[in-house]
Amino acid sequence: MLRNFALAAALFAFAGFSFTQTSAAVAASSQAVVVAQASLPLLFATESVAQAHCPKDVVAWLNIPSGIYHYKGERRYGRTKHGAYACEKEAIKAGDRANLNGQ
Repeated sequence: MLRNFALAAALFAFAGFSFTQTSAAVAASSQAVVVAQASLPLLFATESVAQAHCPKDVVAWLNIPSGIYHYKGERRYGRTKHGAYACEKEAIKAGDRANLNGQ
């Protein structure tokens, strides 16, 4: 056991890493994830739950990677691989935009 730990410590030292640098890198990457999640609007799995959350707003399908949302009746509404339902005003506030070509 001690031999394995010494070997691991030697490998880290040889590569120029230290345990404090590694934990700082992990902390920095987790902070970046929090920033990315803060820019998303509230997302819902079903259209009815989204409509209950924002009864006076339009529910749109948000394609999460692209930040483009689609309206009901459009071809990609509810059909993109990585998407969810969201309220239009919250999506706009988060920096998302409507599609430009009506699809």
